[in-house]
Amino acid sequence: MTDETMNGGTMGDDATSTTNDQPVADAQTDAQNATNVANMGDATDATMPADADAAAHAAATEAADAIDTNDTDESDGADAPHIEPLTATYEQLRHSTDAAELHEFARRPLPDRGEQAAFSRATALLEAVAGNPHTPEEDRVFLASTMPFPNVLVKLSEDASPTVREAVAANADDKNWLVGRLTKDDVPAVRDKALHNKRTSWKMRLEGAQDPDMDVETLDFLSRLGAELEPDANVVLSSMVRRAVALNPNASQEILERLSADSSDEVVHAARRRLGQ
Repeated sequence: MTDETMNGGTMGDDATSTTNDQPVADAQTDAQNATNVANMGDATDATMPADADAAAHAAATEAADAIDTNDTDESDGADAPHIEPLTATYEQLRHSTDAAELHEFARRPLPDRGEQAAFSRATALLEAVAGNPHTPEEDRVFLASTMPFPNVLVKLSEDASPTVREAVAANADDKNWLVGRLTKDDVPAVRDKALHNKRTSWKMRLEGAQDPDMDVETLDFLSRLGAELEPDANVVLSSMVRRAVALNPNASQEILERLSADSSDEVVHAARRRLGQ
């Protein structure tokens, strides 16, 4: 089974075909479910660069080099305005302690995408602003919530503030490997937001449903996938997640009673066994 299949066809262009043997924790899982899990590729490991931050920064640097070259060519004209090299501005913003300056850059409207050089320069500079801890937290949250650029979101996903990482985890423009990484965050609120994100793979959702430390609210969300939520989701994969919720020791009485009437026999069996029926 490919990663694209595991993600219900919604993984996007980051999914790759890879397999990773992983048995379901519950020994009662039938042979078909065991096969599905065994073939379940981990989208996080499969598509995340070995050093995501370095990879994203490399892409921004490559764009910066291209822009600097373009700026140099344009400056040959006698009347061309002087433009400070991007790398110099990037380093200045990365080390700035001027919160007002950083705020202004964070909130500055982006140029039109048709202005390719200016747009690339602006998004590269946002990476420096995003990675600077002196940028006001509300501006880092703003960038984490609204920006679709991987180099910016990777920086913010490593922010010391859980509020900022939570905003990244909820961003619908996250790459699947990035939101997958945030399902493993140390802070429960960040993990919960990541598991709610539709970019999260079924592999990550299943692991969340199996986590004995998962909170009831997120288990309730996962227990509804393929039923009230995302009704068009892959039937087999969504039922595996609901079954894992039924077997989770933190599943509430209400969750178990609802799952005991699930459309999947496997889910019903697991829920009723937990209820002692």
